[in-house]
Amino acid sequence: MSSPSSSPSSTPTLPPSQPARGRSRLIRVGWLAGLPVLALIAAAAYLGTTRVTERLERQAAEIAAATAEGQPEPWLRVSIKGRDLTAAGEAPEATQREAVIGRLAGIQGLRCLDDRTGVIEEASPFVWSVERPAADRVEANGSRPAEVGAFELAQRLKPALPRDTTLSDRARAARGAPRDFPDAAAFAVERLQDLTTGAVATLNDTVISIRGEAASLAAYDALRTALANPPQGYTLGTVEILPPVVGDFRFSVARRPDGSLELNGHVASEGAREEIRAAAAEAAEGAAVDDRMHEARGLPQGVDGPELARFVFRLAGLLHEGRVVFEGATVSVEGNALDSGAVGEAEALMREGRPAGIAAGRVALTARPIVPYVLRIRRGADSVTVSGHLPDQATREALLARLNPRFFRESIQDRTRLAAGAPAGLAAALAAAVDPLSTLASGELTVTGTDLRLTGTSLYPESAARLRRALPQALPSGWSTTVSVSAGEPMTTAAESGPCGQRLAARTAGHPLRFAPGSTALAPEFYPVLDAVAALARACPGERIEVVGHLDPAGAKPETRSDPVTEEAAKETAPKPAKADPKTAKEREGKGRKDKTETRDAAKSEPKTEPKPEKTEAETAEAGADLARARALAVVDYLQKAGVPLERAAAPTGVTPLSDRQGIGLSLRS
Repeated sequence: MSSPSSSPSSTPTLPPSQPARGRSRLIRVGWLAGLPVLALIAAAAYLGTTRVTERLERQAAEIAAATAEGQPEPWLRVSIKGRDLTAAGEAPEATQREAVIGRLAGIQGLRCLDDRTGVIEEASPFVWSVERPAADRVEANGSRPAEVGAFELAQRLKPALPRDTTLSDRARAARGAPRDFPDAAAFAVERLQDLTTGAVATLNDTVISIRGEAASLAAYDALRTALANPPQGYTLGTVEILPPVVGDFRFSVARRPDGSLELNGHVASEGAREEIRAAAAEAAEGAAVDDRMHEARGLPQGVDGPELARFVFRLAGLLHEGRVVFEGATVSVEGNALDSGAVGEAEALMREGRPAGIAAGRVALTARPIVPYVLRIRRGADSVTVSGHLPDQATREALLARLNPRFFRESIQDRTRLAAGAPAGLAAALAAAVDPLSTLASGELTVTGTDLRLTGTSLYPESAARLRRALPQALPSGWSTTVSVSAGEPMTTAAESGPCGQRLAARTAGHPLRFAPGSTALAPEFYPVLDAVAALARACPGERIEVVGHLDPAGAKPETRSDPVTEEAAKETAPKPAKADPKTAKEREGKGRKDKTETRDAAKSEPKTEPKPEKTEAETAEAGADLARARALAVVDYLQKAGVPLERAAAPTGVTPLSDRQGIGLSLRS
């Protein structure tokens, strides 16, 4: 008999895993059945929250809109996130602020109220600033006018904002804004268009300050133009704008045939521009300087800007026409050199004189014949500069020997070069023109071939007229001359309109006439002053000029003249004032011959071999008085030749001589 478990008719049993699978299927069915319920619960919660948020927004907006009463716009600004509310703005009064905050706090369903409101106050100084922290954002801080309103101000500023930027207004309303504040704010915001990120513009009452870096060369130029015209009623304060950085920093100096210079390329700052222009003016020696430089940064590392400029101008000084260029940390020079020697000087300078960090570029110079032959003598405030060419060293030394005694107060700067090709008569022409130049307050003597040009300013109209007459007559044959000398301004209006004595004092003030020790010869610097005195005497017919001579300094020895060329030039260029009456001139001539004869006779009577006995104090005083009177008579003689009637110019006798410090005394007597 078989066992029951092995009976074919017994019920089969399930595997052990089948009950677990059944339970899992039941659970999934249960979840699926519960999902609709959960969705209904979530939807109900969302709809409930949305309705609460909408109600909060609606009620808060009504409260905010109500704050516009008596204001340019609602002062309350609210923002809601879920059931949380943030309030911002400045209330006109504290009571209004408290009332509004109370109404907001009472809104049903509100969970949290963040109060960021304040009360409008007086701001002094009234400061508002705008900053560009990022390329797409502009932020306003400080105080904005309460009477304008945030929205209205934003609308006024929108057209001035940099492209593709938004305005974030973090300023607080305040009273005390200056007039036309929105216009000034728009002006400040508009400047940010030309500046990189990090730029800041500030209004401090009526003062506008700007700090930043220019975005480009064109932007930098646009900023300079715009800042020259701030809004009416406003002024510029601190303006710190850095030039843009360029990758191809370059600098060049071009010399034109007329001696003028053209500056191109980049300059690191306005201060550097002024230094370069000063160096250019000196190198141009009176010719024009055309400044076409743009301010920029980017000078190669290790290159000293001032040293570079000095090096470039040294090379440019060797050019008659050409260009010196710094580009890519390399300096090159090309053009027509001053002379054959200048070519070698430029090559040596390029080899041995380059500043650190600068490479030597091309030296392409040619030396052409010097046509026309040019020499310039320019008189400035405290120096006389001689430049151009001279034929030889002897001519150079003779010219300097002529200049030194005539410009003893100024320093003589010799920048001449020696070269062949000088026109015939150059030395004689210079001898004739140096004295007239020394009588000018400022001026320039230019020799171009056989053409001589004298320009400048004279102290007096009479002196200017005399130069125009005398200089052409003194030049060598075959030379032409142009005299363009203008008269200086009158001494003072008050003196010119006063009595003749005051006018005389005004015209001679600051111009003492002092003779050289032992001399009675008029110095060239006397002529402008005496011309003016003669003109004044003619304008004051009721007055008489009295001249008193001066003594020599104690222990002074008579000066000797060892330069015969200078003496001959002095004779050729001596002033030729208007002729006086022939009879009067003849009488003076006779008197002069008599005085000279007496002087020679006295000289002959002195023992020649025996030592001269020492003079007593009385004899010394008498000799000094005689010298002082002779000087006075020399001045009187000049005035009479200049047109002053004989009876209206005199050197009175018995008058105590003046000291050397006082110089010649001039006075009017009725």
